[in-house]
Amino acid sequence: MPNTKNYDDMTPEEQKEHDRIAREKEEAEQAALPYRWKQTLQDVDVTVPVPKGTRARDLIVTIKKKHLTVGLKNNPPVIEGELCKEIKVEDCTWTLEDQKEIYIHLEKVNGAEWWENVIKTHPTIDTTKIQPENSKLSDLDGETRAMVEKMMFDQRQKQMGKKTSDELQKEEILKKFQAQHPELDFSNAKIS
Repeated sequence: MPNTKNYDDMTPEEQKEHDRIAREKEEAEQAALPYRWKQTLQDVDVTVPVPKGTRARDLIVTIKKKHLTVGLKNNPPVIEGELCKEIKVEDCTWTLEDQKEIYIHLEKVNGAEWWENVIKTHPTIDTTKIQPENSKLSDLDGETRAMVEKMMFDQRQKQMGKKTSDELQKEEILKKFQAQHPELDFSNAKIS
């Protein structure tokens, strides 16, 4: 009899076993697809194996806003169906690599959500279990990088019980003001 216990009511060990079984099932379903895929928040990359020696003129690849067709001419499509989410067609590409794989790059319209699958009718993945790759600070533009570095600094400072960059900046401004105005009494001043 299958375990009908609510996930939140399971012990940590039962949850771990439940997750392991679900992950194995998901991996088996994904491995059975006629393609491999991976994603970031911004895009989806699909790799479709084709017979060695295949040439681009032997292929049919149709990329539409909500539909994808991939296959060999005069054969049933390897992939055909409605995409799980909309894509930016003008930013999508496909290439034939080493005459054995079709590489398809799809740009998501909504670059802030994970896809459960590529084609709506295909098996889904549990998007809550996705572990995104860590971005490198060097990948970020200057303004974003500065903001992230400031946030990281402030987080480290708070963890050590020290002042954040904003608090240090206010303190520095007050010190300069005090130096410029020694006649004023700041002994009871509170900075917030």
